[in-house]
Amino acid sequence: MQSFMEEGGAIGGAVARLFAEQGAKVFLAGRSLNKMERVAADIRKSGGAADIAVVDALDGQAVRDHADRVAREAGGIHLALNAIGIAHNQFKPLADLSLEEFELPVTAYIRSTFLSSQAVAHHMKRARSGVILHVTTPASRMAGPGFIGHSVACAGVEAMSRNLAGELAKDGIRSVCIRSHMIPEAISMDSHSKGLFQENAAMAGITLDQMLEGAAGSTLLHKLPTLKEIAETALFLASDGAGSMTGTVANLSGGFLLD
Repeated sequence: MQSFMEEGGAIGGAVARLFAEQGAKVFLAGRSLNKMERVAADIRKSGGAADIAVVDALDGQAVRDHADRVAREAGGIHLALNAIGIAHNQFKPLADLSLEEFELPVTAYIRSTFLSSQAVAHHMKRARSGVILHVTTPASRMAGPGFIGHSVACAGVEAMSRNLAGELAKDGIRSVCIRSHMIPEAISMDSHSKGLFQENAAMAGITLDQMLEGAAGSTLLHKLPTLKEIAETALFLASDGAGSMTGTVANLSGGFLLD
């Protein structure tokens, strides 16, 4: 494993640590320098190599410049992980939801996925190989009050992944989604996300723990995914063992969704 570029928080950090253990040089990109420094420190402490760059995933030029630098310093880009997410609360009736509130997740998820995928594909084409992974949630298939923006965003990323697979296969590039249910560890690690989930739970008249217990209980396996499971799934999808997988979704929802 040679070079790995990731953009994200808790999920990206977990994946980056595991890939570094496998010998990849990890390039971390995101807006939170403190979070990336903690991940990089863990990787270096274990003898791995990690690079940090503060990059706005919605800035096309910044994303392209970052991908160019990674390719130059690592001799190519072999895997990219789009694990870009925002903590937001849209639990409002359609009539009360502003255009800005609706567009917030849609723009963030779809624009960042497009820009990152476009930038790394440019370099992967030269090597005629590479894997682009995207992280989505079961909201891509859900229908109900409060989910419209997030649902459209995740469904759009999954559609984009399929289209990337169709276009880039001739260049030896695979595109796969990891669809993850709520991750208790990730929620607890981010105070802003935790606050929003607590707010949502309070609106339903329950605690955050009760919300997570209910979410786990709604799955066939009565469990929610862990960061370790997601990281190991990413490792498999990037391996030769998954060499025939593209344009599909690795569904880590505990059976909440079946497809």
